[in-house]
Amino acid sequence: MEDPRIERHKQHKLLDIIVIAICAVICGADGWVAVEAFGRAKYKWLKRFLELPHGIPSHDTFGRVFSLSSPTQFQECFLSWLQAVAEVWEGQGVAMDGKTLRRSYDRGSDKAAIHMIRAWASKNRVVLGQLKTEEKSNEITAIPELL
Repeated sequence: MEDPRIERHKQHKLLDIIVIAICAVICGADGWVAVEAFGRAKYKWLKRFLELPHGIPSHDTFGRVFSLSSPTQFQECFLSWLQAVAEVWEGQGVAMDGKTLRRSYDRGSDKAAIHMIRAWASKNRVVLGQLKTEEKSNEITAIPELL
């Protein structure tokens, strides 16, 4: 995955940032402050396999790196990693599911709620991919693109 930061802003390694974020989310973190708190709480454990030359990144750093990163590129890299480590089950089912994200409607700017469609590997219990759709009615047309 390409590092979206300019050279002078690369205090923390991209791999360290991504691994901490993934581990934190798996453990229930639901925002960048929670990701940073997870990293600080698990610093000794993380240090066993990450470099962390400047310690745990701040929540602002996590937010900045992920906001600058390409979601498509991240998804492709993450899926490639999952395919390398996930067990393949005979007869594995992939469920397609459309959701409206809670609290994504912005009353102040009258911005519509965010609608997503996802592919879920039922036996491995992992999301294989997801895609934002413009309207809930566009889920069916988004399925081929997601697949």
